[in-house]
Amino acid sequence: MSEPRNLRVVLASRPVGRPKTSDFRFEHAPIPEPGDGQVLLETLTLSLDPYMRWRISAAKSYAPPIDIGDVIVGGTVARVKASRHAHWREGDIVLSESGWQRYALSDGSGLRRLDPALAPPSTALGVLGMPGITAYTGLLNIGQPKPGETVVVAAASGAVGSVVGQIARIKGARAVGIAGGPEKCAFVKNELGFDAVVDHQAPDFAEKLAQACPDGIDVYFENVSGQVWDAVVPLLNDFARVPVCGLIANYNDDPSASSGPDRLPATMRQILAKSITLRGFIVYEFMAAQQEEFLRQAGQWIQEGKLRWREDVVDGLEQAPEAFIGLLEGRNFGKLVVRVAH
Repeated sequence: MSEPRNLRVVLASRPVGRPKTSDFRFEHAPIPEPGDGQVLLETLTLSLDPYMRWRISAAKSYAPPIDIGDVIVGGTVARVKASRHAHWREGDIVLSESGWQRYALSDGSGLRRLDPALAPPSTALGVLGMPGITAYTGLLNIGQPKPGETVVVAAASGAVGSVVGQIARIKGARAVGIAGGPEKCAFVKNELGFDAVVDHQAPDFAEKLAQACPDGIDVYFENVSGQVWDAVVPLLNDFARVPVCGLIANYNDDPSASSGPDRLPATMRQILAKSITLRGFIVYEFMAAQQEEFLRQAGQWIQEGKLRWREDVVDGLEQAPEAFIGLLEGRNFGKLVVRVAH
């Protein structure tokens, strides 16, 4: 029988436009041995998130790009396989940032112990993890929805958007979701309880969105950009707030290609004339101060049945590159995770 090895997925080349599976490379390496003060983590579940597209690009961003040959970054739920650390014991289930690999060493910093009796551990990558707190902090700190206002969120069936709309309703606002296709729209309306949902794939999308927002839009949570943003801008009310969380429609754009007419002046006129607040944010700006508050509040909402979620589970680390490419094209349905081990 062959000796167990550590399967790792590394960056083979920087994508130009749409990523290809050839931009990723699989490597086998010996399973590392923990030294004093270290633990060996076995990855159970890997999170796939749109921000990773920026990290495999050379473009300047809020975090340094991954170097060619490095393991692809990503949040994970892992089991402590072996420990030489005073605060962690074999069998502990933890939230970590060990990336696209089956095994990883950690000195314990940044790990968060998870209790499977309280919630499925994979929720620490979704509704109770980075996507959930992104929705919570971006909506409440920047969007600041008030009772009776209209909150619109793009990618409403996804990990962040689904939480945004549900929190908006909890706060007394009217939640309008934008999603792609009848199945996702039905989920947003019937299972998540949004007040209305609009299919961005419909040929009359802009008209349908206007009909769903008869009083205009007070808060727009931006996850997408592109044609969705074009339809939203004319509907923004005076003093509207726009938390900018993601621009997934543009992540695969080739920066050397022509992007058509310059629409920035028209957008800036709207922002000026309507006194609109447009603010980009990265969740880590708020995480240290608000993570405990979020976990306490979100846990209570889940117990009360006010906060629901859906996972899209892919089996096998070998499937991660293709699943990630699909994520950037909207092929996932809910929070996308890879089940690496049971």
